[in-house]
Amino acid sequence: MIKRVYIDTSVFGGYFDEEFSEDTISFFDSVRIGEITLIVSDIIEAELIGAPDFVKHLFYSMPNEFIEKVRLSKEAANLADKYIAAKVVGKTSRADCQHIAIATLCHADVLVSWNFKHIVNLNRIRGYNGINLQHGYQLIEIRTPKEIFDYGKEED
Repeated sequence: MIKRVYIDTSVFGGYFDEEFSEDTISFFDSVRIGEITLIVSDIIEAELIGAPDFVKHLFYSMPNEFIEKVRLSKEAANLADKYIAAKVVGKTSRADCQHIAIATLCHADVLVSWNFKHIVNLNRIRGYNGINLQHGYQLIEIRTPKEIFDYGKEED
């Protein structure tokens, strides 16, 4: 069962986006009842500084007992730089790479994002995981909020 989920900033924005809101609201409902523990990095907190107030309010409304805070370590920063050096993504996507590296190093069950360009993208996922394996790190699961739920479990 998925329990510890690293999220990037796009998930908070998805709550208010018509295309992604239904699945994102369900995701955060699971957090509120303790089915999921959010892993939240200092990168997310920095990115949210410039976010609209309603997005910040969503972030701060999450129950503290279901949030695990982590920080960007030197090891995570170095791993993120390895993703860029390998051209998994460009230099302008450093924060995205840092999210991936932090999630990898804190052994998240999954990283959840709505960022299809730089994160939830099959070629990018293969690139991130290739670098992880090359440098002795575990593979990281990367999915959207929609993909982590057990659809049809009541039929079992």
